[in-house]
Amino acid sequence: MTRRPIDRRGLIPVIVVAVYVFVAVAAPLLAPHDPVAASVGSRLLAPLSSKDGSFFMLGTDPLGRDVLSRIIYGARVSMIVAAATVVVSGTFGVALGVAAGWRRGWIGAVIMRIADIGLSVPFFLLAILVVAVLGPSLTNVVICLALVRWPRYTRIAYASVLEARERGFVRGALALGASDWWVVVRHVLPEVLPLAVVIATLELGLMVIFEASLSFIGLGVQPPTPSWGSMLSDGQQYVATAWWLAMFPGLALFGLVLAVNLLGDAVRDRLDPTRKVKSRWRGSRKMLIPAAVEQLEPITEGPRQDHA
Repeated sequence: MTRRPIDRRGLIPVIVVAVYVFVAVAAPLLAPHDPVAASVGSRLLAPLSSKDGSFFMLGTDPLGRDVLSRIIYGARVSMIVAAATVVVSGTFGVALGVAAGWRRGWIGAVIMRIADIGLSVPFFLLAILVVAVLGPSLTNVVICLALVRWPRYTRIAYASVLEARERGFVRGALALGASDWWVVVRHVLPEVLPLAVVIATLELGLMVIFEASLSFIGLGVQPPTPSWGSMLSDGQQYVATAWWLAMFPGLALFGLVLAVNLLGDAVRDRLDPTRKVKSRWRGSRKMLIPAAVEQLEPITEGPRQDHA
């Protein structure tokens, strides 16, 4: 049995995402200053500045708070929101999609129509509605994003279940008297979960951007809790005089989203069965064409016989 080669393109984003996760988990140990402690005398210090014996590697904001410490703690907020939203929306969406695909009938029709309605509602409109009703907070951001994103998982799970239930081993298990619950857990879910994992990996980057967008307009995590979106909002009015306020949080956001998207592409190439079939066909075609050419060479290059 041959071992599958390690995808070097997927290894780099894994390392980058792991670094972000480590920074988020170890934020109290890595942050050089208190992210919410204000000092008016140290306001708007440029990067690599010192004040009263304190060193500020990335400078300070208008309230004298250390930018590096706030970026480190902001990574924790982004990772928590992204991970919690993917888990909640993925679990809820896959469960509804499996129920709709397995039961079909009016149950499946009702679930899929609700999913279509959820896909048609604009994201920011629903966000404003949820925040107006519940109030802006970390928990409400997760609820808002989960309400917006669960239909993606439902549609994928629904299509996968409709395909899986027609396969021979599923029909055979049902004919032998297996219960619906056992067949779904044992045979149907293994067909759904790889695609759900691919969608979840691709959704992580979107959740980071959505959380930053809500915080940017004041509907996400509220001050003084550090958030990359709120830091960008505070820094936009100081772009000409204090460029570091928007630049460094923007770079942190850009690096995480890029790494997560590249990781999602690697996971998709690894788990998506349709791409596996295409890659196998391309590989077999590359092997068959040279073999066919070798078989044709004796015919095309052989000595010509004179029949005269």
